[in-house]
Amino acid sequence: MTKADIVADITKKTGIDKVTALTVVEAFMESVKENMIGGENVYLRGFGSFILKKRAAKTARNISKNTTLLVPEHNIPAFKPAKTFSSAVAEK
Repeated sequence: MTKADIVADITKKTGIDKVTALTVVEAFMESVKENMIGGENVYLRGFGSFILKKRAAKTARNISKNTTLLVPEHNIPAFKPAKTFSSAVAEK
């Protein structure tokens, strides 16, 4: 499912026009992105959580140059589905 499919589905279910639905979807995604860049997790009860996972610093190898380098500690975004969401998907 693409963003266009989501907008079309929202339009069909709510009756609002596509431009408004697209604006809302893009504003939602931008809000999630801005909050996660700011270091905050986003919790959507009944759906799931957009969380930041911390990766520890580690030593990596560049096998083409046969060198090692240090990868610093960093955060990566992740999605953790709610239990009700996970169980609904598992049942289908």
